[in-house]
Amino acid sequence: MQPARPADKSQPADESRAAQPHRVTAWLLSPAGLLTGYLAVHLGYLAYLSIFVFQGQAFSDTNIYRAWAADGFPQNVQPSPWVYPMVGLLPIWISGLAGPGPFLILWVVLTSLLNGAALGILSGWGKKAEGVRAGWWWLVFIALMGLLGFARVDGVTAPIVLMGLSLGVASPFAASAILAFATWMKIWPAAALLPLFAVVRDRWKVLVGAALVTAGVVAAAAALGVLGHLLDFLTTQGSRGMQLEATFTTPWLWMSVLRLGGAHMYMNTEINSMQVDGPGSTVASALMQPLFVLVAAAIAGTIFWALHEGKKRGHEDRSELLLAGALAMVSAFIVFNKVGSPQFMVWLGPVVALGIAQDRAAWRVPARLLLGIAVATYFIYPLFYDALSHNNPLMAVVLTVRNVLLVILFVWSAIRLVRLGRRGAPAEPRREAGHEADAA
Repeated sequence: MQPARPADKSQPADESRAAQPHRVTAWLLSPAGLLTGYLAVHLGYLAYLSIFVFQGQAFSDTNIYRAWAADGFPQNVQPSPWVYPMVGLLPIWISGLAGPGPFLILWVVLTSLLNGAALGILSGWGKKAEGVRAGWWWLVFIALMGLLGFARVDGVTAPIVLMGLSLGVASPFAASAILAFATWMKIWPAAALLPLFAVVRDRWKVLVGAALVTAGVVAAAAALGVLGHLLDFLTTQGSRGMQLEATFTTPWLWMSVLRLGGAHMYMNTEINSMQVDGPGSTVASALMQPLFVLVAAAIAGTIFWALHEGKKRGHEDRSELLLAGALAMVSAFIVFNKVGSPQFMVWLGPVVALGIAQDRAAWRVPARLLLGIAVATYFIYPLFYDALSHNNPLMAVVLTVRNVLLVILFVWSAIRLVRLGRRGAPAEPRREAGHEADAA
């Protein structure tokens, strides 16, 4: 008889170690884990930016916002408050209610509350597993973009756009009203309104929602005596040249770095923007807006085509078309723009987060691309913007890589739209049949 083998005492320990990562992952994907992540990111930035408040300062553009609020939004200063649509001054006014001292604190708190509401909607308040995963992705993106999201109007509009797009085709009136409100804060959310109009069945609801919000803004402007400035934001950008960080500025960026053709960087003090001038830059600047209009029309046409083809093939995924179309339009708004401020990258986060929540596998590529874009942007601003604006070749490489990633993201979204149009019959019935066969 063989002697009895001693019990393997290492097995329970091995199983415990194997189970430990599983328990950590499970906790992270729980409502409590997501809430902890949200608090860590937002309280962390609140603590950091409080240092500026204790020194009697604000940070970046919030210094300008604070001055506007303290001076009653003067109409004759540079840069002018009316560079923003009228509702864009609302969060500035709210943050200035307690005076200039705590302005930045109130700004960060306001942004954090909006982010929290958007995160709750994205994750189903912690009840949707894929939504929680998407929520973690968005928190990482917020953390990387951080100072740009917490010190610009763009950071206020991003969670509002997420909330509007989350309603999407299910509630087109409410979605349109929310997106229109965000558009009157910063013009970029209009890039999500057009795909919404294209994909919903009751398009009149989109028109009515946007019209009612616009009528309310016009009435408020008239009541405040600023109706004459309501559309100033459409003209204040007209004199801008090619901004340093803009995608199409890349050739002139390298001409300036290599000191070719007299190309050079300079500060446009009227709008607080670093620009690049050189051979052909004036022509390129003049062509950017019409070029974007052509691209936007092409995207809208592709969305309508994809929807029509989907109907014919028995597969009309309106929600997916909305998100793919919104990503194509928003990324085009960045790529085909003579303005290329680093905070523009914040615009892309809501669309990608919702895409991850809807189909994580399909949206894996843009999710990774956008995190790469966020990391590169963080190096550009706030870390090494001074070096970039003084022709540093290494930072020119970083900016070039970031711009290439933006172009790839735009191309991915355009290809995604075309593929949605060419997709055959719905995949869901086939998956269900497979599951039934397995069960049998």
